Amino acid sequence: MLDFKRNSNWIGLFTAIIFAPLLPVNAQEKALVNTSISPYAKQISVDMDAVKWTDGFWGYWADVSKDTMAMNMLHIYENDTLSHGFLNFEIAAGYKEGRHRGAPFHDGDFYKTLEALVSVYASTKDQRYYDALERIIKVIADAQRADGYIHTSTIIKQRNNPEDAVEFEDRMNFETYNMGHLMTAASLHYRITGQTNFLDIAIKATDFLVAYHENATAEQAQNAICPSHYMGVVEMYRTTRNKEYLDLAGKMIDIRGMITDGTDHNQDRIPFRQQREAVGHAVRANYLYAGVADLYAETGEDSLMMALESIWKDVVTKKLYITGATGALYDGVSPNGTTYKQSIIQQVHQAYGQAFQLPNISAYNETCANIGNVLWNHRMLLVTGDSRYADILELSLINSVLSGTDLGGTNFNYTNPLRVDEDLPFTFRWNKVREPYISKSNCCPPNVVRTVAETHNYAYALSDNGLIVNLYGSNELKTSLADGSELELKQETDYPWNGEIKLSIKKTGQDPFAIDLRIPAWASQAEITVNGEKSKEKPIAGSYLSLSRKWKKGDVIELNLPMTARLMEANPLVEETRNQVAVMRGPIVYCIESPDLHKGRIFNVELPAAIQFIPVKKMVKGASLTFLVGQALLQGKSDWEGKLYQELDQKNTLKPINIRLIPYFAWGNRGESEMAVWMPLRK
Repeated sequence: MLDFKRNSNWIGLFTAIIFAPLLPVNAQEKALVNTSISPYAKQISVDMDAVKWTDGFWGYWADVSKDTMAMNMLHIYENDTLSHGFLNFEIAAGYKEGRHRGAPFHDGDFYKTLEALVSVYASTKDQRYYDALERIIKVIADAQRADGYIHTSTIIKQRNNPEDAVEFEDRMNFETYNMGHLMTAASLHYRITGQTNFLDIAIKATDFLVAYHENATAEQAQNAICPSHYMGVVEMYRTTRNKEYLDLAGKMIDIRGMITDGTDHNQDRIPFRQQREAVGHAVRANYLYAGVADLYAETGEDSLMMALESIWKDVVTKKLYITGATGALYDGVSPNGTTYKQSIIQQVHQAYGQAFQLPNISAYNETCANIGNVLWNHRMLLVTGDSRYADILELSLINSVLSGTDLGGTNFNYTNPLRVDEDLPFTFRWNKVREPYISKSNCCPPNVVRTVAETHNYAYALSDNGLIVNLYGSNELKTSLADGSELELKQETDYPWNGEIKLSIKKTGQDPFAIDLRIPAWASQAEITVNGEKSKEKPIAGSYLSLSRKWKKGDVIELNLPMTARLMEANPLVEETRNQVAVMRGPIVYCIESPDLHKGRIFNVELPAAIQFIPVKKMVKGASLTFLVGQALLQGKSDWEGKLYQELDQKNTLKPINIRLIPYFAWGNRGESEMAVWMPLRK
């Protein structure tokens, strides 16, 4: 079998020198994250149009995405009275008069919406999406300055008064954040359509950043607020093979180490290569970590991976919510550099906190941070091939990302708490009810929309040995293996509601190859058969099972992942969950919600250690969900009016009560309600 990565490297380098950047887009170069010639990547993403969700769990979300989510979000950003997002580009282009309105990061959020349109078009080829993109791209091109700079807030000010504004005068203008999302969306647009009109804009913007960073300074590094451009610049390198872009990505990491007055909040208090813990603003952090993983895939620099692995371990063992969410704090103080000197205490918000600091009611868990966690773990998976990262990717994607939208895909959460209690005598900064447009900061809704549109890109990957199955869901795959042979595969399953998964070979070549199946860490009793016979290879939870042979059309692999409900407990150092348990079934986290409890309050429910749950199908707003039904215990009502403490009521007896749990991601879809993930345990 050919060494796919090695041969692709030489071919890609040769063709890049002669033809870049106007190359035809080849197989395995149309991926969401293009690692086809990344020398230090273990997995190669399949093309964006190689996988189509058919039905089941992800099929439902694919339908919501193409029928509602993407176009709904576009209409919101084209609504002049609501978001002003597209109108800012029209004003910057000189089509209309007016001033900039909205957040300075509006541009980037609009680019996310365009990325969603590209992703939906990739899998559907629906002309509506292509036409919308063509219409909008022309306006963006006309808004861009001749030198490549593009940021509508500054350009509009300069258009109205040339002396009024200059680029990068305020680090909170999010210029590089916006450009990063432009680069990503434009790279994907080129890979899917073969058209260069959007890519040309991104090339000019990236060239501007190259020139801007020619004489790198620490001040320039401090403009890297929420650094989506780290991922964007590397993806531009992968798209054009322009070595200057890869050099720029490395330089942007280097100059972070030049900052002398940095903060943990922006992850620049110490040079990145010395960092070992996740700190500060969780969106900024996770975007940074994802971008560094991209850079590692191209350079293989050990110090980058050493930092990434240490930070990842810090997150998953000390700072990750059971839902896969990150960023516990609304506001707080950085845990680092503050032990003895009050003068250097640093404020943080929307941030990682101390180790094991995981509150439930006040959990911030910004949807964008949870998406950043998916982006980071996906890239760690690509560069290492380690199933641990696929487990976290799936956990976050299903639970803490999907919780960011309702089941119809038109209302959105900014934060994702693990408990909602109506008795609290105060309100939080963000609404606990999903909204169609989050006026204070609408960054999360388009991020959810593009992420849902791209879920099929996480299902499979390729290696020199064959095919890798990372996510399960009913779909059809058409791709080419490392030796160029075509492979068509059909996956049928009701996962994650059911653990029975069937993969059928529909087309294959003559040579043997491996199909690697991810066995989730929770699936300790997994079973596999090939053409009805039990596999000789033994599945091991938390790893890949490799089935290597000469496959033929009609071969069938059946994987059974046991789906029993599990009571989960947290490390005792997590103070907020002591003597409580959460419920998981497969990768899904469950919660108790007030619409499912007709007697008493959900916070008076205790779960017996021996509780047995029965899965029950139920439709909620057109979505088929699996609820869990079981018998718990209900405390009697206590009077807490005007009291902070009182003596234990020894006569407050527990009574049996039937309860029903709903998947966490679906809470809040039946009206405003109370909710809890963690429940008291009765042993």
